[in-house]
Amino acid sequence: MKILIASTPATGHLNPLLAIGHVLIAESHEVAFLSGSALRSRIEGIGAPFHAFPAGADIDLRDIPSVVPEIKDLPPGPEWLRVIVERVFIDPVPAQHKGLRQVLRDFPADVIIGDDMMFGVLPMLLGPRAKRPAIVLCGTSILHWRREDGAPYFAGLPPATTSAQLKEYAAIAQEHDRIIYEPLGRRLNRSLKDLGVGPLSMPPFDSGVELADAYLQLTAPSFEFPRELPPSVHFVGAPPIIPNQAPLPSWAHELDGSRKVVLVTQGTVANHDLGLLIGPTLAALANEPDLLVIATAGGRPIDAIPGPIPSNARLATYLPFDWVLPKADVFVTNGGYGSVNQAMSFGIPLVTAGLTEDKADVNARVAWSGVGINLATNEPTPQALREAVRTVLDKPNYRLRASLMADEFDGIDTRSEVLRIVSQVLQPSGADDLRRGEVAAKKIALGRV
Repeated sequence: MKILIASTPATGHLNPLLAIGHVLIAESHEVAFLSGSALRSRIEGIGAPFHAFPAGADIDLRDIPSVVPEIKDLPPGPEWLRVIVERVFIDPVPAQHKGLRQVLRDFPADVIIGDDMMFGVLPMLLGPRAKRPAIVLCGTSILHWRREDGAPYFAGLPPATTSAQLKEYAAIAQEHDRIIYEPLGRRLNRSLKDLGVGPLSMPPFDSGVELADAYLQLTAPSFEFPRELPPSVHFVGAPPIIPNQAPLPSWAHELDGSRKVVLVTQGTVANHDLGLLIGPTLAALANEPDLLVIATAGGRPIDAIPGPIPSNARLATYLPFDWVLPKADVFVTNGGYGSVNQAMSFGIPLVTAGLTEDKADVNARVAWSGVGINLATNEPTPQALREAVRTVLDKPNYRLRASLMADEFDGIDTRSEVLRIVSQVLQPSGADDLRRGEVAAKKIALGRV
């Protein structure tokens, strides 16, 4: 089978698709990738041919402020989010679509696999089914599907439990519609019209879930808010971590179980200022002799971590997560979706602090599911971090909830599910069979019976 994997050129979107590509290559499928030039070496590292997006979509999102400089003057919030989505996800659609068509001319893929924000597939999804490959999208962020309590995306709101909350959420949603979703919809529909399709009759974020032949949500059901979902959605757990992505650090032998291990990261996107979370965490735990604090800079040099560096801290530019996660007792993070799910799959409780991108919504789910503490801020204080880490370590309910979540992940054979779904969308009426066959199970998993 020929499979084209198209990824938004951002590490958090690419990583799970690399893991899926690794699985497909191991099954002897012919896999090619389309993404940004900055990620070429990582893609070729798994043995897949690389194709670069054309100009207009070939951007380097490892440093978002350099791509969208205007966000430097905007605080986290609706306007910040609108600008990011416009520049990073909406404006590249024509070039993404052009890149897909160019690759398909020489590589006639049977299936396209993309991430949840790969809006460049929309012209195909809105066109005739007979003129395109099967399209499978992957939820590399929170599930982009409307909520029954009316809460908007990215506001970090837990499920409403009172009529007062419902009223409050309705007002917030109206404001988000005005500032974010309506302008984004208009902008996207202009591009789609120029490409001869559309308009979308739904919000852009919902479109992939609604239109794709299958939608793989990369988490366990219990990490998603209860609601009835379209039958395209399949919870497939956390993709396996590709091994040997980074060397072991020189201090690897120190993780010998003699001290509790606190792992802290700001991921690979919101890490332009490592003083937001890594610095305060190191300061918070500097006087805790029973703890070893491991900080990874997400690709940035370790001297970007603000000092002083405590004696119980160990630093790395990158760390092999398949090695370090089984040794961690707490994971402190700003809320990257992929790393949060990987931590939960190992039964590690979390402390989260982050509001940008999708992080407010990811972290709201951390608190709601009971697997950790959400500090609900972009700039946590050392005192708040110290208290949260100690609470998560000392109170067994967080470890218990994380352990139960790990059991749920263990019950999902991600590799087999990905292979099954990708294979089935190729069969006659395969996507329809997938959609019909799992509706009842999905309602049970999400508490809808």
